[in-house]
Amino acid sequence: MNVGRGVVAALLVAAFAWAVNGADADGAESAEADEALATAVFAGGCFWCMEPPYDALDGVVSTTSGFMGGHVESPSYEQVVRGGTGHVEAVKVVYDPARVSYETLLEVYWQNVDPLDDGGQFCDRGEAYLTAIFVADAQQRELAEASRAALDASGRLDRPVVTPVRDWSEFWPAEAYHQEYYRKNPLRYRFYRFNCGRDRRLEELWGD
Repeated sequence: MNVGRGVVAALLVAAFAWAVNGADADGAESAEADEALATAVFAGGCFWCMEPPYDALDGVVSTTSGFMGGHVESPSYEQVVRGGTGHVEAVKVVYDPARVSYETLLEVYWQNVDPLDDGGQFCDRGEAYLTAIFVADAQQRELAEASRAALDASGRLDRPVVTPVRDWSEFWPAEAYHQEYYRKNPLRYRFYRFNCGRDRRLEELWGD
């Protein structure tokens, strides 16, 4: 009986050690995975419309609608669209650079905005809806500026690109009801998008 109890005790100790070490290993792997991810922020008018093209990309982990570029802390949607906070609607894209490049994110960005409009985007007018590429570091700035210059030089557009490359600032997530709006409210989203003329203008700029 004593031998049996000793064996059981040893097994319990081993199981406990395995559980602890396993949890530590899982935590380390999770941390390493997080460190391997990168973040990009793009402003392209209504943030509802900027989530879908990035969510569809293999290698994009998440998208978050929010605000960037202003001087008011934790602004509400109403404050931003009213104007005066300096923020624009933007989408934060968390992605795996091993699966999708920042250059690809830039290509998707251009295809989903009107880079010739300096007063807003489509039916949405005012500072909250201006376009911008927010860069987190020198590498992102170099790639973003090169991408913009290449678009200008391509002759595809009849006027110069007005979309600025701006320095990174605090990103403030929008209210919960704005997140994944196109999935939560598909009919309202499609109705808004159609009435705003977004797809008609994008087709004029970029074709099918």
